[in-house]
Order: sequence, then structure tokens, then C-alpha cells
Amino acid sequence: MHREQRQRTRELLKKQGIERALFAHPESVTWLTGFAPVSELQSPFQAGPHLVWYDGGSFTLITQDFQAPYAGDYAHEPDGGLILYEGYAVEHPIRSTADMAGQLAGLMRGSRGSGAVGVEIDSVSTRQFHALNLGLNMPEIKAIDHWLKPLRMIKTGEEIAKLRRAFELTDIAFDAARGMVKPGITEIEVWSAAHSAIQNTDGLRSPLGNDCVVSYREFNVGGLPAKNVLHEGDSIIIDLSARHQGYWSDGCRVFYANEPTSEQKERHHFVENALDYAISLIKPGAKAKDVDAAVRAFVERGGYPVYPHHTGHSLGTGMHEEPRIVPYNDMTIEAGMVILLEPATYVFGESACRIEDGLIVQADGVEILSYFPRRSF
Repeated sequence: MHREQRQRTRELLKKQGIERALFAHPESVTWLTGFAPVSELQSPFQAGPHLVWYDGGSFTLITQDFQAPYAGDYAHEPDGGLILYEGYAVEHPIRSTADMAGQLAGLMRGSRGSGAVGVEIDSVSTRQFHALNLGLNMPEIKAIDHWLKPLRMIKTGEEIAKLRRAFELTDIAFDAARGMVKPGITEIEVWSAAHSAIQNTDGLRSPLGNDCVVSYREFNVGGLPAKNVLHEGDSIIIDLSARHQGYWSDGCRVFYANEPTSEQKERHHFVENALDYAISLIKPGAKAKDVDAAVRAFVERGGYPVYPHHTGHSLGTGMHEEPRIVPYNDMTIEAGMVILLEPATYVFGESACRIEDGLIVQADGVEILSYFPRRSF
């Protein structure tokens, strides 16, 4: 489970002269171990973020006992380990924070490494940082908050398999949403149908992002679903990210409350063409900013307002990862990356159309991950 990710990390830390490290960002923890808590809400008995302690070539996952069913497989990894601290209790007061700190400090006292300790400082809680100092007697700390992000850009086969399933769940959600869209239905009713379809299919409680917005909203680029009602002639943007075993999908479709007008159809077809054009630009060696500029120019040449957001991005254990397809980004696209593309056009308060597909970059082209039809008419 995620052995290739850990080997890449070992090589990086060795190159940087780091023998011990503490990873605390949720995306890092999942990427290193495959551990992905089901609930999107932190338990009130959880003592800060889940942690991974690196020492002597091994990666030890530290989490509360409640999470043991989701972390148990990792305990058997040859380069892994699992330490649990007590979360909920009735026989005595809740002491999860103190127990976590004690477990962490004890683990560090047995450290076999030396020199500076790499720490994802921005993600470690104050108590966890104190335990680090307690266990290692005020070591030199080196911030490593963004070190894993470049490694995460090229997906492993194991990651691709999880992403494929996440995209399948998104397609299931789109189908449920499409069945709800009609005059008199609210955004939140559409959203709830999509979310229920994912959870019922996967058999797990899971989070869902991103947007569910009727076209007449003043800012119709994105937003959370509310009680806004679909009327005759309205369209609705549904942008969904499902999460499967810690990995996110992303996609966007536009549905219409009734048969779309000729103008709506024309706009929809144009955005489809813009997406196809964007996909044609994705290949190893292309620069993110060049793709962004070309797609924006395509929309402008078509006589439509240019969208005020990114042209695309990557994802994985995070919903938005590098490379971002944006004007400033000099990053080069490589085989093995997963790219989302989402050209669009908006007239605020009147009309909106955004269509988004995911794809895997290959040496000789791309593989599309989004299978749900781009149009419902």
C-alpha cells in the first residue's frame, strides 16, 4: 500500500540530509500511507491531525483508536507501523491530547536518527509540536511543508486505480442530479440527490464538493447549494468532487430545467468545443501557462466572456494540486499527471456554462476519466 510513494519520499529526504521527519498535512498522510478516514469531520476526541513519523527508513502512522479499522492494513506494511492513542473514554476524563503527546514523545525518544528534524510545521498542532520538543530535547527543526507536492504530481498505478473509482462515483452522482433537474426543484434538492447516490453506491459516509448554482445567481461561477428554485428556461451548473479511499475526482456538467433555447444550445456546444481544444493541447512538454493562454484566447475569439478562474488543475489526495493551468505557471506537463480542464463562459446573473473533464496524461496522448455525457439534450 503506497510503497512507491514512501520510496520517493525516502530518496528525497536522503538527498536533503534529513533522517527524521514528521508529516501532518492530511494530504501527505494519505499519500504516504493510504490511510483515509471516512468522515470529513474531525472527531471531538481526536488530538489534532493524524501524523506520520519517519525514522530509520520507516513511516509510523499515529492516530486515535477510533480510526483503527481504517488504518489496520498499514500496520502490516514492512516499512510501516501503527500507533494508536486513546480517544473517547467513560472510565476517566478524556485525555486524548495528553495520550497522543505521550505516544509521540515516546516514539521520538527511541529515534535512531540524528540532525535536523523535518516537520510540516503549518499542519502540526501546538501540543504535537511540544511533544516533538519533549521527545527530542529541542531538536533543530527544518520546515518541509511543501516538499511532497512535486512528488505527488506523477501518479502511481495504485493512485490511478483509486482515481478511476472516484470518477465513476462522480458520474453516478451526475446521473442522479440530472434526474432531479426540472422547474420547481431547488439547488439543495439536486445536490442532496447527487450526494446520496455516491454514499449509497460506495456504502460509506463521504464528503462532496464543489458547486451547485442556478444561472440567475448574481455570481453564477460557483457556490454552495441553497434554496434557489429552478424556473422555466434556467440552467444549473453542477461541479462535483467525490472522494474514494482518500482520492478526489472532479467534473462539471450543465443541466437545463426544460428544453434549452437555441442560444443555450449554441453556448453549450461552444464550451464543449473549447474543452476539446483544451484537451488537444495536453501533452508531455506543454507548459501550463501556454495551455491556459490558448484556451482563453479560444473563448475570446468565439465572442464569449472569458471565465474568471483557472483553466484547470490536477488532483489526488488534494482537490487542487499542481500543476495548475493558470497564467503564471511555468510548470511543464508530464506523462503520469492527472489534469482537469474546465473552460467556461458566464454572464453574471443571467447565464453560465462550464464543462469539466479529467484526463490522464500519457506519452502519446491522453485518457479521459470522465465518462458522463457532456450534454443532456
